[in-house]
Amino acid sequence: MKVRFTKMQGAGNDFVVIDNVRQNLHISPGQVRRLANRQRGIGCDQVLIVSPPDSPDADFRYHIFNADGSEAGQCGNAARCFARFVREQRLSSKFHLKVQAPNGLMQLETGNDGQISAEMGIPIFTPTAVPFTTDQEQLEYTINASGTSVTIGVLSMGNPHAVIAVDDIHKAPVASLGAAIEKHPQFSDRVNVGFMQILSRDEIKLRVFERGAGETLACGTGACAAVVHGIRKNLLNNAVTVHLPGGKLSVAWEGDGTAAWLSGPTASVFEGTINLHNR
Repeated sequence: MKVRFTKMQGAGNDFVVIDNVRQNLHISPGQVRRLANRQRGIGCDQVLIVSPPDSPDADFRYHIFNADGSEAGQCGNAARCFARFVREQRLSSKFHLKVQAPNGLMQLETGNDGQISAEMGIPIFTPTAVPFTTDQEQLEYTINASGTSVTIGVLSMGNPHAVIAVDDIHKAPVASLGAAIEKHPQFSDRVNVGFMQILSRDEIKLRVFERGAGETLACGTGACAAVVHGIRKNLLNNAVTVHLPGGKLSVAWEGDGTAAWLSGPTASVFEGTINLHNR
Protein backbone atom coordinates (compact mmCIF):
# COMPACT_ATOMS: atom_id res chain seq x y z
CA MET A 1 0.00 0.00 0.00
CA LYS A 2 1.09 3.58 -0.64
CA VAL A 3 1.41 5.78 2.42
CA ARG A 4 1.74 9.58 2.44
CA PHE A 5 4.01 10.86 5.21
CA THR A 6 5.77 13.93 6.56
CA LYS A 7 9.24 13.82 8.10
CA MET A 8 9.48 16.15 11.12
CA GLN A 9 11.89 16.90 13.94
CA GLY A 10 11.94 18.62 17.31
CA ALA A 11 15.44 19.43 18.61
CA GLY A 12 16.78 16.67 16.35
CA ASN A 13 14.34 14.05 17.69
CA ASP A 14 12.91 12.92 14.34
CA PHE A 15 9.58 11.41 13.37
CA VAL A 16 7.67 9.99 10.44
CA VAL A 17 4.18 11.48 10.78
CA ILE A 18 1.24 9.79 9.06
CA ASP A 19 -2.13 11.47 8.49
CA ASN A 20 -4.74 8.86 9.35
CA VAL A 21 -7.51 11.46 9.24
CA ARG A 22 -7.52 11.58 5.43
CA GLN A 23 -6.06 8.10 4.99
CA ASN A 24 -7.50 4.90 6.45
CA LEU A 25 -4.48 2.84 7.38
CA HIS A 26 -3.45 0.12 9.78
CA ILE A 27 0.32 0.16 10.31
CA SER A 28 1.78 -3.09 11.67
CA PRO A 29 4.88 -3.31 13.92
CA GLY A 30 6.83 -4.69 10.95
CA GLN A 31 5.83 -1.71 8.83
CA VAL A 32 6.83 0.65 11.64
CA ARG A 33 10.28 -0.95 11.67
CA ARG A 34 10.50 -0.51 7.89
CA LEU A 35 9.53 3.17 8.10
CA ALA A 36 12.03 3.81 10.90
CA ASN A 37 14.94 2.02 9.21
CA ARG A 38 17.50 4.64 8.18
CA GLN A 39 19.04 2.43 5.47
CA ARG A 40 15.98 0.72 3.93
CA GLY A 41 13.12 3.03 4.90
CA ILE A 42 12.66 6.71 5.68
CA GLY A 43 14.49 6.75 8.99
CA CYS A 44 13.27 8.12 12.33
CA ASP A 45 13.30 7.69 16.08
CA GLN A 46 9.54 7.14 16.20
CA VAL A 47 6.45 6.91 13.98
CA LEU A 48 3.48 9.14 14.82
CA ILE A 49 -0.05 8.27 13.64
CA VAL A 50 -2.57 11.16 13.61
CA SER A 51 -6.22 10.04 13.80
CA PRO A 52 -9.69 11.46 14.45
CA PRO A 53 -10.71 11.49 18.13
CA ASP A 54 -13.06 8.99 19.67
CA SER A 55 -13.88 11.39 22.51
CA PRO A 56 -15.96 14.58 22.23
CA ASP A 57 -13.45 16.29 24.54
CA ALA A 58 -10.55 15.95 22.08
CA ASP A 59 -9.61 17.51 18.75
CA PHE A 60 -7.46 14.57 17.61
CA ARG A 61 -6.00 11.27 18.76
CA TYR A 62 -2.48 9.97 18.17
CA HIS A 63 -0.33 6.90 18.68
CA ILE A 64 3.47 6.81 18.88
CA PHE A 65 5.56 3.80 17.89
CA ASN A 66 9.23 3.24 18.67
CA ALA A 67 11.70 2.28 15.97
CA ASP A 68 11.49 -1.37 17.06
CA GLY A 69 7.71 -1.42 16.44
CA SER A 70 6.63 -1.23 20.08
CA GLU A 71 4.12 1.42 21.14
CA ALA A 72 5.30 4.32 23.29
CA GLY A 73 3.19 5.74 26.09
CA GLN A 74 4.23 9.34 25.48
CA CYS A 75 6.74 11.53 23.63
CA GLY A 76 6.93 15.27 24.22
CA ASN A 77 8.72 16.15 21.00
CA ALA A 78 6.32 14.01 18.96
CA ALA A 79 3.39 15.81 20.60
CA ARG A 80 4.88 19.19 19.72
CA CYS A 81 5.52 18.08 16.11
CA PHE A 82 1.92 16.86 16.03
CA ALA A 83 0.66 20.39 16.82
CA ARG A 84 2.69 21.86 13.94
CA PHE A 85 1.60 19.05 11.60
CA VAL A 86 -2.16 19.54 12.01
CA ARG A 87 -1.83 23.29 11.40
CA GLU A 88 0.46 22.93 8.38
CA GLN A 89 -1.78 20.24 6.90
CA ARG A 90 -4.83 22.46 7.53
CA LEU A 91 -6.46 19.82 9.66
CA SER A 92 -6.92 22.50 12.33
CA SER A 93 -6.35 26.24 12.70
CA LYS A 94 -6.45 26.17 16.50
CA PHE A 95 -3.58 27.51 18.61
CA HIS A 96 -4.79 25.43 21.56
CA LEU A 97 -5.43 21.72 21.03
CA LYS A 98 -6.73 18.92 23.23
CA VAL A 99 -5.39 15.58 22.08
CA GLN A 100 -5.97 11.98 23.08
CA ALA A 101 -2.52 10.54 23.75
CA PRO A 102 -1.93 6.88 24.67
CA ASN A 103 -1.81 7.80 28.37
CA GLY A 104 -4.64 10.35 28.47
CA LEU A 105 -5.78 13.78 27.31
CA MET A 106 -3.05 16.39 26.81
CA GLN A 107 -2.98 20.07 25.87
CA LEU A 108 -0.80 21.63 23.17
CA GLU A 109 -0.27 25.36 22.66
CA THR A 110 1.29 27.19 19.70
CA GLY A 111 2.74 30.59 20.59
CA ASN A 112 2.94 33.67 18.41
CA ASP A 113 6.67 33.00 18.02
CA GLY A 114 5.99 29.53 16.59
CA GLN A 115 7.25 27.76 19.71
CA ILE A 116 5.03 24.84 20.70
CA SER A 117 4.39 23.89 24.32
CA ALA A 118 3.02 20.57 25.51
CA GLU A 119 1.41 19.81 28.84
CA MET A 120 3.21 16.61 29.77
CA GLY A 121 1.02 15.58 32.68
CA ILE A 122 1.66 15.17 36.40
CA PRO A 123 4.83 13.15 37.10
CA ILE A 124 4.25 9.81 38.79
CA PHE A 125 6.64 8.53 41.46
CA THR A 126 4.75 5.50 42.79
CA PRO A 127 7.02 2.56 41.84
CA THR A 128 4.23 0.18 40.81
CA ALA A 129 2.82 2.81 38.44
CA VAL A 130 6.15 3.44 36.67
CA PRO A 131 6.49 0.33 36.73
CA PHE A 132 9.56 -0.31 38.92
CA THR A 133 9.98 -3.18 41.36
CA THR A 134 11.17 -2.13 44.82
CA ASP A 135 10.17 -2.48 48.48
CA GLN A 136 9.20 1.15 49.08
CA GLU A 137 9.08 4.54 47.35
CA GLN A 138 12.25 6.65 47.69
CA LEU A 139 13.70 9.80 46.17
CA GLU A 140 16.51 7.72 44.66
CA TYR A 141 17.34 4.03 44.32
CA THR A 142 20.54 2.06 43.92
CA ILE A 143 20.58 -0.76 41.37
CA ASN A 144 23.26 -3.02 39.93
CA ALA A 145 23.71 -2.79 36.16
CA SER A 146 26.53 -4.51 34.28
CA GLY A 147 28.36 -5.09 37.53
CA THR A 148 28.18 -1.40 38.46
CA SER A 149 26.25 0.14 41.37
CA VAL A 150 24.18 3.02 39.99
CA THR A 151 22.04 5.61 41.80
CA ILE A 152 18.92 6.58 39.86
CA GLY A 153 15.81 8.69 40.17
CA VAL A 154 12.73 6.82 38.96
CA LEU A 155 9.48 8.34 37.67
CA SER A 156 6.91 8.18 34.91
CA MET A 157 6.08 11.00 32.51
CA GLY A 158 3.51 8.80 30.80
CA ASN A 159 6.42 6.46 30.10
CA PRO A 160 9.08 5.16 32.51
CA HIS A 161 12.32 7.05 33.16
CA ALA A 162 15.50 6.52 35.14
CA VAL A 163 17.66 9.62 35.73
CA ILE A 164 21.38 9.45 36.51
CA ALA A 165 23.46 12.46 37.59
CA VAL A 166 26.89 12.63 35.94
CA ASP A 167 29.85 15.02 36.20
CA ASP A 168 30.60 15.12 32.46
CA ILE A 169 27.91 14.30 29.92
CA HIS A 170 30.50 13.68 27.21
CA LYS A 171 32.19 10.92 29.21
CA ALA A 172 28.98 9.23 30.35
CA PRO A 173 28.67 5.56 29.19
CA VAL A 174 25.30 6.21 27.54
CA ALA A 175 25.40 3.32 25.06
CA SER A 176 26.58 0.58 27.42
CA LEU A 177 25.01 1.61 30.74
CA GLY A 178 21.88 2.92 29.04
CA ALA A 179 21.30 -0.43 27.33
CA ALA A 180 21.89 -2.34 30.58
CA ILE A 181 19.45 -0.22 32.60
CA GLU A 182 16.83 -0.12 29.81
CA LYS A 183 16.35 -3.88 30.20
CA HIS A 184 17.02 -4.11 33.94
CA PRO A 185 14.71 -6.71 35.53
CA GLN A 186 13.33 -4.16 38.03
CA PHE A 187 11.79 -2.30 35.06
CA SER A 188 9.24 -4.80 33.78
CA ASP A 189 8.24 -2.58 30.83
CA ARG A 190 11.81 -1.44 30.13
CA VAL A 191 12.86 2.17 30.78
CA ASN A 192 14.25 5.32 29.17
CA VAL A 193 17.58 6.29 30.73
CA GLY A 194 18.66 9.91 31.11
CA PHE A 195 22.20 11.08 31.90
CA MET A 196 22.06 14.58 33.43
CA GLN A 197 24.87 17.06 34.03
CA ILE A 198 23.78 20.09 36.09
CA LEU A 199 25.36 23.36 34.91
CA SER A 200 23.43 25.72 37.21
CA ARG A 201 20.05 25.91 38.91
CA ASP A 202 18.56 27.03 35.59
CA GLU A 203 20.46 24.87 33.09
CA ILE A 204 21.40 21.23 32.47
CA LYS A 205 22.95 19.06 29.78
CA LEU A 206 21.21 15.78 28.99
CA ARG A 207 21.66 12.64 26.91
CA VAL A 208 18.93 9.99 26.75
CA PHE A 209 19.01 6.30 25.85
CA GLU A 210 15.41 5.66 24.78
CA ARG A 211 13.80 2.25 25.10
CA GLY A 212 13.26 0.71 21.71
CA ALA A 213 15.38 3.34 19.95
CA GLY A 214 18.78 3.73 21.65
CA GLU A 215 20.36 7.15 22.15
CA THR A 216 18.46 9.93 20.37
CA LEU A 217 19.34 13.56 19.70
CA ALA A 218 16.56 14.70 22.04
CA CYS A 219 13.83 13.28 24.27
CA GLY A 220 11.04 15.51 25.52
CA THR A 221 9.75 13.26 28.29
CA GLY A 222 13.38 12.57 29.23
CA ALA A 223 14.01 16.32 29.55
CA CYS A 224 10.93 16.61 31.79
CA ALA A 225 11.96 13.62 33.91
CA ALA A 226 15.49 14.98 34.45
CA VAL A 227 14.27 18.45 35.43
CA VAL A 228 11.55 17.10 37.72
CA HIS A 229 14.07 14.86 39.49
CA GLY A 230 16.52 17.77 39.85
CA ILE A 231 13.80 19.99 41.32
CA ARG A 232 12.79 17.28 43.79
CA LYS A 233 16.41 17.11 44.95
CA ASN A 234 16.44 20.93 45.31
CA LEU A 235 19.19 21.22 42.72
CA LEU A 236 17.16 23.09 40.08
CA ASN A 237 14.70 25.98 39.88
CA ASN A 238 11.17 25.60 38.51
CA ALA A 239 12.06 26.64 34.93
CA VAL A 240 15.11 25.03 33.30
CA THR A 241 16.84 25.11 29.92
CA VAL A 242 17.85 21.62 28.78
CA HIS A 243 20.74 21.27 26.33
CA LEU A 244 20.49 18.04 24.32
CA PRO A 245 22.68 16.87 21.43
CA GLY A 246 19.99 18.04 18.97
CA GLY A 247 19.19 21.42 20.50
CA LYS A 248 17.57 23.23 23.42
CA LEU A 249 14.26 22.55 25.17
CA SER A 250 12.61 24.35 28.07
CA VAL A 251 10.90 22.57 30.97
CA ALA A 252 8.77 24.13 33.69
CA TRP A 253 7.36 22.34 36.76
CA GLU A 254 5.85 23.94 39.86
CA GLY A 255 6.09 20.88 42.09
CA ASP A 256 4.09 17.90 43.33
CA GLY A 257 0.56 17.61 41.98
CA THR A 258 1.18 19.90 38.99
CA ALA A 259 1.85 19.10 35.34
CA ALA A 260 5.22 19.63 33.67
CA TRP A 261 5.34 21.75 30.51
CA LEU A 262 7.75 21.23 27.63
CA SER A 263 8.54 23.96 25.08
CA GLY A 264 10.82 24.27 22.07
CA PRO A 265 11.14 24.48 18.29
CA THR A 266 9.77 22.02 15.72
CA ALA A 267 10.17 21.76 11.95
CA SER A 268 8.86 19.87 8.94
CA VAL A 269 11.75 18.42 6.95
CA PHE A 270 10.12 16.88 3.86
CA GLU A 271 7.02 15.07 2.59
CA GLY A 272 6.68 12.01 0.40
CA THR A 273 5.01 8.71 -0.39
CA ILE A 274 6.35 5.26 0.41
CA ASN A 275 5.12 1.86 -0.73
CA LEU A 276 4.72 -0.44 2.30
CA HIS A 277 4.30 -4.18 1.97
CA ASN A 278 1.31 -5.59 3.88
CA ARG A 279 3.26 -7.27 6.64
